[in-house]
Amino acid sequence: MNQQKIGGLLRELRKERGITQEQLAETLGVSNRSISRWENGNNLPDLDLLIQISEYFQVDLEEILSGERKEAEMDQKTKETVLQVADYSNQEKLRMTKKVRAMLLVALAAFAVYFIIDFCELRMQSPYEEIASFALGLVLGGLLCGVFFTTRYGEKLRAAKRRLLSRK
Repeated sequence: MNQQKIGGLLRELRKERGITQEQLAETLGVSNRSISRWENGNNLPDLDLLIQISEYFQVDLEEILSGERKEAEMDQKTKETVLQVADYSNQEKLRMTKKVRAMLLVALAAFAVYFIIDFCELRMQSPYEEIASFALGLVLGGLLCGVFFTTRYGEKLRAAKRRLLSRK
């Protein structure tokens, strides 16, 4: 603890509030000489007075004891960083949701093609047999991918992909 820094912070807080040493002393129930000693870094207030001072100036006790104010700018930078990370995460989730929807739509379209071929009983004819098999493969692949990407295994798969890509 640096008494000079603590004293400087106490002076700064008092001046921000626009009060004199006498007014602060009266509020805290001490002499104005005590306030002067604190601000000059000659003495420190007792712990109970430090708590009262922190409540009066609406600052953390930690700030007073360190002699420095928490930087609002630093807190703002931290908030901005967290918001950027959250935005990125949301964008990734949105991108993944769009991919899953596209896969499921392709699977649905392939199922419709397979259903039409099967319903018209064209599945045993030469070109339609390959088309039906391909459509059924798309349906199965789309459903498996949809299940994979909408469960916890999808996140594990994406994490593994990121690890592999970061090695390159």
